[in-house]
Parts: sequence; structure tokens; C-alpha cells
Amino acid sequence: MIENVCDITVNVDEKLSIDKFNVDEENAHIVLKENPSDEEFRKLVLCCPAALYKVEEDGSKRFDYAGCLECGTCRMICGDTILEKWEYPQPTMGIEYRFG
Repeated sequence: MIENVCDITVNVDEKLSIDKFNVDEENAHIVLKENPSDEEFRKLVLCCPAALYKVEEDGSKRFDYAGCLECGTCRMICGDTILEKWEYPQPTMGIEYRFG
């Protein structure tokens, strides 16, 4: 019997958990501008598939490049309005996708 594609549930966190992240602690590949605007930051909170951009309950902004999927969504959505630097991680660093 063939499964209906609509009946399949995918857990994104489960799929991402099998990937390997080699974080370059010495060289962040994404750097935000100092005091990014709330409007631009909110765009990234909504669009980042890895949920790297967060607004805490007290309103403070939090960002962590360590779980980056290197998709470039933040660069496309906000460009240089909020990003000081966006580049691919150094060789052997960053995400290593695994099929699962």
C-alpha cells in the first residue's frame, strides 16, 4: 500500500539532530551590527529555519551562529541592514549534513 504524503509527519528537530556541527569558536561566520533594529531582527526571528534569532521575554535579543544551516536566509531577508558579516565557515567547519 502506498502512503499518502499528507499523512507523513516530519519532525524538523529530529532530522537536524543527526547533522554534525563543527563550530569555529575563534571565527564567527555571522556577525550582527551593534544594536540591530527591532523590526529587522523580528524578520530573522520569523524566517531563520534554525531559529538562531530569538527575542527573550524581557525583550532582549539573542543570536547564536553555532547551529547555522548556512542557508543564507538571513542574508537574503536583511542583507546589510542588520548583518555586519556573513560568510561561509572556514574549511572543515560549519554544518555537515547527514541523511536520515
